[in-house]
Amino acid sequence: MVAPVRPGFVGIPPMRPEVAHPKSQMLATVDALLPLSLLEAVRDVDTPEEVLEAEFVDELRNKRLGLSDTVYTQIKRYTEAVRRNQRTAQEEAVALAKLIGRRPDAEAVLRAAGRFLAREAYMTVSPVTRGMLHVFPSLVSRPMALRQVRRIARRYLNGNVRRVGTSVLLEIPRSITLGVAAGDVGCAFYEATLRELLRLLVGTTGSVEHTRCEGRGEGSCEWRADWRGADHANAKAA
Repeated sequence: MVAPVRPGFVGIPPMRPEVAHPKSQMLATVDALLPLSLLEAVRDVDTPEEVLEAEFVDELRNKRLGLSDTVYTQIKRYTEAVRRNQRTAQEEAVALAKLIGRRPDAEAVLRAAGRFLAREAYMTVSPVTRGMLHVFPSLVSRPMALRQVRRIARRYLNGNVRRVGTSVLLEIPRSITLGVAAGDVGCAFYEATLRELLRLLVGTTGSVEHTRCEGRGEGSCEWRADWRGADHANAKAA
């Protein structure tokens, strides 16, 4: 049953957690961290920076989805699902993305969600490995970072990562944000995730290009990140 929502809110889909199964079912589900990142971004963007008087709090909760009891409850549920290493139906994440896509600030929220997912996924890398990535020379650390990018993309984005020359390519066979807003606004989620993840793993990134878009009829969405930017930044720092 869908949790009750306040007047004027579009219903947020109920979470139906599923324990991780073989790869044959991976595309039908997503890691619970993905929908959690969407909700956390909505809450973060909708939370006012200034301290408000009590009389205005209830009014804001009625006007801003991110401050609603519905979002709070769903965040708690997805957080518990992440803790239990559970997956959820992909359609739930799609419904949340569509809800965000109706907002005038959809791109900002989706980018915030991508950065949140990247930061949380980065914390699944062991502290020892994280330390080595920032201490070892790029000849050693870059292959280590690539393995982590591949693992994270596969687990949290249902994506595929490969390296071509100085570039890293991220392919998303089934985007959960495709067509949720005008143009390729929905694709900003994956771009922000890749950009933030590489920043955390290698210190910085070069350009990130959306080289192929399913919304433009070009097959599955693909992004290309140039790692040479990280090399140049590290050289200047040295």
